[in-house]
Amino acid sequence: MNDEFQRRADEIIEAGRFIHGKGWAPATSGNFSARLADGRIAITVSGRHKGQLTPDDIMLIDAEGRSLDGKKPSAETLLHTSLYRRYPAMGAVLHPHGPSATLVSRLFRDEVVLEDYELLKALAGIATHESRIAIPIFPNDQNIPRLALRVEEYLELHGDIYGYIIAGHGFYTWGDSVADALRHVEALEFLFDLEIRLHGVKTL
Repeated sequence: MNDEFQRRADEIIEAGRFIHGKGWAPATSGNFSARLADGRIAITVSGRHKGQLTPDDIMLIDAEGRSLDGKKPSAETLLHTSLYRRYPAMGAVLHPHGPSATLVSRLFRDEVVLEDYELLKALAGIATHESRIAIPIFPNDQNIPRLALRVEEYLELHGDIYGYIIAGHGFYTWGDSVADALRHVEALEFLFDLEIRLHGVKTL
């Protein structure tokens, strides 16, 4: 493995520890990836605990999601590769199973709207709290190619977004680097929690 892969793997491992430490990736849930300069993708191996990742828990796939080292990637790999195809400059995709994202999908049917929050400025390209973004919510689906197609169709119709929620499951967000994507994870999970509180649902 080359030095760039090792750097991306280290970043994914560190992100996994942070996300698990916040309670956003319980048990073996979630999956994380980062793209290399040559188009290959470093991604977490299926079924690994995200708070205890080691370099052996990070594998390489090609742009179509095929394993390049004999290891088994996440069942949701196509959700990563479809995003990389749409966003050529994107460097990382993170998929936690945070409680706020999961619960907010029970409160809202098709999308959650976030507006007039100062923390929106943590999202790339937003410079003022006087902003409004919609995070779509898709029904959970064990048929990952069908779910990936649904997301792609939404993006074609609505344009760029900062992330999306899978109902009763978790959410996907991304950025130019693992650090950028991790900042989006933290900001969105916080904002989802505020929306839950705003709508009268008490959280522990």
